[in-house]
Amino acid sequence: MNQSHLNWLTQVSSNGVTIAKPELVYYRGKTALLNLSPKKGLQAQLAGNYVSTIKGRGMEFDEVRHYQAGDDVRMIDWRVTARTGKTHTKLFREERERPVFVLTDLGESMQFGSQLLYKSVQAAHLAALIGWNVKQRGDRLGGLVFNQNQHMELKPRSRQAGVLQYIHALDALSKPTAEAAQTNFTDACARIRRLAKPGSMVVIISDFQNLTDAAVKHLSQISQHCELKTYRIYDPLELSLPSSNIKQSLQVSHQEKIGQIILGDAKNAASYQQEALKFMQAQQQKLQACRCKLIDISAAIPLEEQFK
Repeated sequence: MNQSHLNWLTQVSSNGVTIAKPELVYYRGKTALLNLSPKKGLQAQLAGNYVSTIKGRGMEFDEVRHYQAGDDVRMIDWRVTARTGKTHTKLFREERERPVFVLTDLGESMQFGSQLLYKSVQAAHLAALIGWNVKQRGDRLGGLVFNQNQHMELKPRSRQAGVLQYIHALDALSKPTAEAAQTNFTDACARIRRLAKPGSMVVIISDFQNLTDAAVKHLSQISQHCELKTYRIYDPLELSLPSSNIKQSLQVSHQEKIGQIILGDAKNAASYQQEALKFMQAQQQKLQACRCKLIDISAAIPLEEQFK
C-alpha cells in the first residue's frame, strides 16, 4: 500500500477492515463523483423532482392547446386567448420523484481484502456515496442491507433521514454474528424485487460470488420495470496471485476446507489468472442477461480515484 493511500485512510477515519459511521459521512461532500440521472421516463405515481410524461398541474410548462370541457379555468392562457379569439389552456408536465433502492451485500465472501479495504468496507463506502448523491438530487433512498446472518429492509425516505437510516443499517450489519447462516444473496434479490416499485432505480452492490440462476431471474424481473445498476466489488488477489522471486507454499482455508497456493511459479500463476478471468466473465454474462449496467469497483483503490 502506498503512502497516499495510507494518508487517505487517515483522512476518512477508516481502518479498512471494519465499518464506522464517520467514514460514511465523509462522502457527503463527494456527491459530484456520481451521475444517477434517470435513463428513461419515470412511471412512479409520485410527486417530486423529475419531469414525467403525465400532464397536469406542475412546475414544468409543456404546451398550450384549445380549451376543452373540464379543463381547470385557472389554467386558461389569456394572452393566447386574446390573440387568437379562441380559449386556450396551459398544460404542464408534473414533476415526479424517483425512489432509489440500494442493496448492499455484507455477506461472508465480502469479508475479505488484501490491500486497502475489505470488500465489505468498500461496498459500504459506495452505498454511502450513492445515498448522499440521492439526497443531493432530492430523491428518496431505501433498500436492503444484509449479511449471512440477517437483513434490514429500509423503506424509502427523503432528505437526510433516508441516508442516515441507511448508514445506521450498514453499521449495524457490518459485524456478523457466529450464528448459522440464515440469509443469502438470492433471498436478498427476492426481497429487493418486492420492495422496488416500477419506475424506481435499483442498485446492487456485491461481489456476486453467490450469483445463482434464481438470483438472475429476480434481477431480470426487476430490470423489466426499473433502472438496474450493478457494482461488482473485487479484490486484486481474486484476479491474480502476488508476484514472488522464490517459490513458496501458502496454506489457505475457506470455511472447513484447507488448501495450498504456490507463489513464484509462472505456470501456476497463469492458471490461477485464467480461472479467475473465466469466473468473472461468467458472472458478467449472467448480469448482462439481466439487462443491467455492470461497473467494476476495486477494494484496493479509493472511490475518488476510480470515479475520476
